Amino acid sequence: MKSAFRKISRVGSLTGGTKWYLSEDCLLAAKRMMYAVEYRRFYLRDLESIVVLPNRAWLWRMVLVVVLFAGLGVAFWQWVDSTAGAIFGGVGLVWVAAELAIGPTAGSRIRTTGASVDLPLVARTRRARKILAKIDAAVRAARGGVEQPTAPVTSAQPAEPILQTSSEAPSGTVSIADATQTNGS
Repeated sequence: MKSAFRKISRVGSLTGGTKWYLSEDCLLAAKRMMYAVEYRRFYLRDLESIVVLPNRAWLWRMVLVVVLFAGLGVAFWQWVDSTAGAIFGGVGLVWVAAELAIGPTAGSRIRTTGASVDLPLVARTRRARKILAKIDAAVRAARGGVEQPTAPVTSAQPAEPILQTSSEAPSGTVSIADATQTNGS
């Protein structure tokens, strides 16, 4: 029997990690901590937003690696051999180059109608666009395309002027219909 869930992401850690699954109506997070697994289900119709941001700890990890390997490289260069010092220095440079190449680590926040949860969706920010596109397509399919368009829709009929009294709004405000016409839409 084929499962309705398909794995879209995996974020590992030393004690476990989180695997993300997507189905027609929900997004499922399976968070493993040692020998226990905690499941969290997010229904697609209830999703409000998913935000993926770069984590600041990424820079500190690079600084720590540079300081550690540079210190070891200098120590081995002076006390052991210049070759050993060059090896440690080279390992540190390769590590930093690899960190820069794969990009910053990511943190994410998932907001639904009832809660806001911080769970890692992706390990690095460069993969986030691909995963978020899959989730966005599933959300659109689950909601049936009922969402309102992001760009304003203009009609063929001219917009009627909106009468405002001085108590409703200041005289310098412009109606939304007038603003959409002046924006070139």
